[in-house]
Amino acid sequence: MLERFPDRVFAFDEFGPLGIRPTAGACWTPAGHPERHPATYHRTHGVRYFHGCYSVGDDRMWGVNRRKKGAVNTLAALRSIRAARPDGAPIHSSWTTCPPTKATRSVAGRRRTASSCASPPTYASWANPIEAHFGPLRQFTIANFNHRNHSVQTRALHAYPRWRNTNARHPDVLAAQRRERARIRSEKGIRWGGRPLPAAA
Repeated sequence: MLERFPDRVFAFDEFGPLGIRPTAGACWTPAGHPERHPATYHRTHGVRYFHGCYSVGDDRMWGVNRRKKGAVNTLAALRSIRAARPDGAPIHSSWTTCPPTKATRSVAGRRRTASSCASPPTYASWANPIEAHFGPLRQFTIANFNHRNHSVQTRALHAYPRWRNTNARHPDVLAAQRRERARIRSEKGIRWGGRPLPAAA
């Protein structure tokens, strides 16, 4: 689907749990004066989960910070993906996990939103396209920060996708990357010691 219909491929995953605590990171500081973070002994703020969606064809990312995981929030993410392509044609979404507790309502939601779900293999969450974008999200919003509460943290989490979408990569660059990934996949058997495919007569 990535090669045939990249504009209809989406990815969804949950980023968290996110607590309120000082998080180590990297930054520039004067020599001999490292930045210090306080210790946290009582974490009374609870946790949050960032439900992120990613459009592979448009290279756009969006998401909402929520108090908990669940089928209701998963269906809300599906509806936001469906709204990105409101023409009613089928869309294809990739989830890292689809727990049994979500199965019934998720299937009903996929039918209502005309979407198909594909989960990566076990221990291969990196195959979900959105996973590569959670690293920069953590680096620019969580690492080397000490947010006072979840409201401040949520504003940072929502501000990063807006900045990222404003500075999206050029469509020609995305097309070149897709061609390179397809070439690498076609050579996988050769690179891992397999025999090359016979040439067509």
